[in-house]
Amino acid sequence: MGLDDIPLFSMLKSKMTYVNARQQLIAQNVANADTPGYTPQDLKPFSFADMAQASATGLLVNQPGHIGASTAVKTGGLKPEDMPDTEARLDGNQVVLEDQMNKMTQARIDYETAVDFYEQSMNMITQASHAPGKSA
Repeated sequence: MGLDDIPLFSMLKSKMTYVNARQQLIAQNVANADTPGYTPQDLKPFSFADMAQASATGLLVNQPGHIGASTAVKTGGLKPEDMPDTEARLDGNQVVLEDQMNKMTQARIDYETAVDFYEQSMNMITQASHAPGKSA
């Protein structure tokens, strides 16, 4: 039995994958801050409730070889969408660096929170695996 078989760890892995993909999109947006006509991309907000619902209805396929695996499953189901920032320049570029830095800060906080929760969960499992009266 691996950690991915435990729903909590599977969801944390999904959250970390989401945040990693979001950070890559934000970095791409910043890199294109001077590209005429560029529209920044982002991901829809991550939702544990949506993740749990998809898992409960059997829409989640953990392995590409499973029946019903699709391209969305192979890419983690993450689909970037055009999400213009608050302003547009005369050259059509819609990237606002301040907005992108705010998004990157939030993504970093989300990632650190997920890692912290993962570590705490691992500590609980480690503690529970020891015989009573024995310390780690």
